[in-house]
Amino acid sequence: VQLQASGGGLVQTGGSLRLSCEASGRTFSGSTVAWFRQAPGKEREFVGAIRWANGQIFYAGSMRGRFTISRDRAKNTMYVQLNSLKPEDTAVYYCAAALRTLIQSSASTDAEYEYWGQGTLVTVSS
Repeated sequence: VQLQASGGGLVQTGGSLRLSCEASGRTFSGSTVAWFRQAPGKEREFVGAIRWANGQIFYAGSMRGRFTISRDRAKNTMYVQLNSLKPEDTAVYYCAAALRTLIQSSASTDAEYEYWGQGTLVTVSS
């Protein structure tokens, strides 16, 4: 599975971006697909994940309400809408896929994911 993340860029505080993660090589069917982010000098952080089979979505508590995950099955693509962005949201955002359905407690663990995209940089200016 190859994952291609896109949609990052430079945005002002309070702005919005939509990131995309498209899979090639196989579909997301039966997978759990997630977004993580890593800010400079910090650990990689879970943003949210979706179980492709039933569309159930998990969010990191701090992201809930500002970030919204969605998918387009026909395009084999997952999205995250980032709203009300803050400078502390500046990070490289990665999509990742596990070729199985993860339980909620596992979905936030980066070691559970076998496939990773190259990341897309989001920079929020103050």
